[in-house]
Amino acid sequence: MTQTIDVTVNGDARALAVGDTLRDLVAEITGKTLADDGSPADGSKLGIAAAVDGAVVRRGGWTTHTLESGQTIDIVTAVQGG
Repeated sequence: MTQTIDVTVNGDARALAVGDTLRDLVAEITGKTLADDGSPADGSKLGIAAAVDGAVVRRGGWTTHTLESGQTIDIVTAVQGG
């Protein structure tokens, strides 16, 4: 049985596996395989920013940012337009 932690993602409660990183979460939400630097492995654009407990985590840090129980994660998509 996989141990889980409880976090809040964009306002919704969510259970993640212990040891999941921010990259794991973003990959799951976007459905894309991400490289260690957080960029999509298929070379496409991601257009995503992520914050944990109100602090933006740079894409290059997603792989090493292990999520902990009780954290609040906000994942936002860039929107173009005027």
